[in-house]
Amino acid sequence: MIGIVMFGAALLMLIIGFPVAFTFGAVAIYFGLAAAYIEIVPDGGTYMEWWEEFLSMFSMMPFRIESIMENKILMAVPLFIFMGIVLQKSQLAEKLLMSMGTLFGKVRGGLAISTVLIGALLAASTGVVGASVVAMGVISLPIMLKNSYSKSLSCGVICASGTLGQIIPPSIVLIILADVFGLPVGDLFKAAVIPGLMLVGVYIVYILIVSFFKQDIAPALKTEIGVAYSASVKKALFAIIPPLLLIILVLGSIFAGVATPTESASLGALGAIILTAMYKKLNLTLIKEASLETVKTTSMVFAILVGATAFSMVFTYSGADEIVEKFMTTLPGEKWGFLILSMAIIMFLGFFIDFIEISYIVVPILLPISQSIGIDPVWFAILIALNLQTSFLTPPFGFSLFYLKGVAPPEVKTTDIYKGVIPFIILQVLVLASIVLFPALYGFKV
Repeated sequence: MIGIVMFGAALLMLIIGFPVAFTFGAVAIYFGLAAAYIEIVPDGGTYMEWWEEFLSMFSMMPFRIESIMENKILMAVPLFIFMGIVLQKSQLAEKLLMSMGTLFGKVRGGLAISTVLIGALLAASTGVVGASVVAMGVISLPIMLKNSYSKSLSCGVICASGTLGQIIPPSIVLIILADVFGLPVGDLFKAAVIPGLMLVGVYIVYILIVSFFKQDIAPALKTEIGVAYSASVKKALFAIIPPLLLIILVLGSIFAGVATPTESASLGALGAIILTAMYKKLNLTLIKEASLETVKTTSMVFAILVGATAFSMVFTYSGADEIVEKFMTTLPGEKWGFLILSMAIIMFLGFFIDFIEISYIVVPILLPISQSIGIDPVWFAILIALNLQTSFLTPPFGFSLFYLKGVAPPEVKTTDIYKGVIPFIILQVLVLASIVLFPALYGFKV
């Protein structure tokens, strides 16, 4: 049971606020010492044998770190992060939001709909949740509030739209899950397109229904934001077409089999620089800042991966994986019981810890069990990705909530944000349930 206690201790430390990578590494060392002691000393072994057992437990660690460093799939992570940060600093979101607002503003709920569509475009071009939420919070939220939109609806739309980058390719979550599952990234990207578009459609339908029955919650604009409508259309097209071409270049090259995800990520990074130059925002300061942020974010991801590797080694050594597998495979309903419980566990953990920790700690525990009961890995990976997206919205620790609160006007309270995201959490759970119950509708053969 020491592995189960270890898992609980790591979760507790993360909730308290200890750094993720160091938490996993420290917990692995302390509980590794405890596991080796229990294995050797009570049976008459010496302390030297205890120490040798502990070193033997971590003997494969250098080779695992080397394999992480040589992993070509993970090379796409810093490239896509760089692409997203460069596009974010080029004020792409601002141009898209202002242009789309002029197109949909006259429709009841139009500003909210344009925010969802921009969220989808930013997800497919940048994939940086924090940047998307902050950009839309700074630009779109004041406009919606100025035009008498409900505070809770405005906040909910921005938070939900900002998290679309977790499921719509090129998503860092999908790249990480592809590495954990040992699947081609392109397969997960293709499989995530329909669920991502379904979420966008469900959000828009919800906004239309709510604004139809409650006319004061999202009224149509009474005044023009821009000038003539034809000029607004031209401006919107100029803002939309360049990032759309970049999306087609990146994803199209993967789907067509012309380039690997890593190669397409490098194309995306180059395309982001060209796009920034086209918007006349390119300079050495921008490149330097984007590079530094990329290094920081990538270092965090890989540091967590190294800590998670040590954690999983001790977890397996203690035999806790066998206990979990035995419990999960004896659930009533077999495959369905496992799916329901695993989704519930991931969603619960998403309230407290980040998607990276869940991907590298929880998913490797569930993966061999899913394989043993014959669950399609691509289907299971998409279910997890959609579930992890929900973790960005769930109070009290959803990252999108903090991102928006940091840039929201003073009159917007935390309770307004919490109220606003609840309907969108429900919508995401319904889409997740539909993929579980009707996988064929989404192109899965299970």
